[in-house]
Amino acid sequence: MNIQDIILKKRNGEAMNTAEISFLVKGISDGSIPDYQIAAWAMAVYFQGMTGQETNALTLAMAYSGEVMDLAGIAGKKVDKHSTGGVGDKTTLVVIPLAAAAGVPVAKMSGRGLGHTGGTIDKFESIPGFQVERTYHQFVEQVNAIKAAVVSQTGNLVPADKRLYAIRDVTATVDSIPLIASSIMSKKIASGAEGIVLDVKVGSGAFMRNEEQALQLARTMVEIGHGAGREVVALLTDMSQPLGETVGNALEVKEAIDLLRGHGPADLEELCVTLTAHLLLVAGKFSSCEQAMQQVCHTLSSGAGFEKFCELVSAQGGRLDYEKPFYGLPQAALQTEVISIEDGYVAAIDALEVGRTAMLLGAGRERMGDIIDPAVGVKVLKKKGDYVQKGDVLATLHANDQERMQNAYKRLLASYRLAEELPTGTPLIIATVK
Repeated sequence: MNIQDIILKKRNGEAMNTAEISFLVKGISDGSIPDYQIAAWAMAVYFQGMTGQETNALTLAMAYSGEVMDLAGIAGKKVDKHSTGGVGDKTTLVVIPLAAAAGVPVAKMSGRGLGHTGGTIDKFESIPGFQVERTYHQFVEQVNAIKAAVVSQTGNLVPADKRLYAIRDVTATVDSIPLIASSIMSKKIASGAEGIVLDVKVGSGAFMRNEEQALQLARTMVEIGHGAGREVVALLTDMSQPLGETVGNALEVKEAIDLLRGHGPADLEELCVTLTAHLLLVAGKFSSCEQAMQQVCHTLSSGAGFEKFCELVSAQGGRLDYEKPFYGLPQAALQTEVISIEDGYVAAIDALEVGRTAMLLGAGRERMGDIIDPAVGVKVLKKKGDYVQKGDVLATLHANDQERMQNAYKRLLASYRLAEELPTGTPLIIATVK
């Protein structure tokens, strides 16, 4: 068996067998296959696609290419939630404590953000003292004690995917549905979750701009999960505008806490409640979505979710003062209001541009080694369907650099499109795939 034959086979649109996929993944992991041949294979997949059987085999081979988390020491059915990335997506900060407060163990491993989408670990690290590094024993012990833990991904988790993704990133082969699906699901399987809820974003601020492609990705990932013996459900959700009101690490943590205390944005609450309800369903806590939703709404309104968030922060060394207006989170030195220059209804907000504005202020990374500023970001005050008059405040910029703030002002103002007529609404949750 050799890599040239495998490339040729895929180039010609033929299906690879399991042995060939195992050989390929081993060569990616141990470095025996050079980058240029991996790139050629990825390009062949980009144009020819993969069968469901190939995609499943690739996912499992990558999942077991390195360390695999054994969560048998954690009592109960372990669940995880994954988002394909969006602007202002702080749902994990709310969903984890809500699910844990309802008695479902959430053993969460997350990554740092790259580009305009924020990483869950970056958000938690904006909490003073919060420790995302945990030994395996500490991780298991904490989940058993309080039903929740959030840690950064281990260095040897799915090494084949790390190398393959780096090559895809520089060869214009990232947006291949089989490769995206296998990349995401290999990490979820290696992380040990038995029940998985996927939030597949679609729209201007999402990786998948097209609803049909997003639905195809959701179905592919659900099929992979079922093939691997996991309970999986995927929600297709709108990312044509930022989720909630804030974009930026500490700002998003504050908004998540506000929601857990009963006064968060309606769209964020709707999505968090729905995602958590599905986590309860895949964990086997309830047999109907209606029952699960009722439980989650009670957990939120009773304050039990907020109490669990406080437990989680304390367990991982975080220090917050919930009596202060900003809870002791880092705050930017400069704030400026972005003012509307015309009248009309907000017809659209380009979520990608809002995300790039936050990046320009220092909230995101262009490369993995970049240092981010946890305090900076954007607060969106007017969203799709709102009527504004000339002189009204559209958003607030939080910055620590005057020049960056001036550039961000122009960019954010340009991300708004106003119209004379009220635009038609877009549902936040577009579809559910089981």
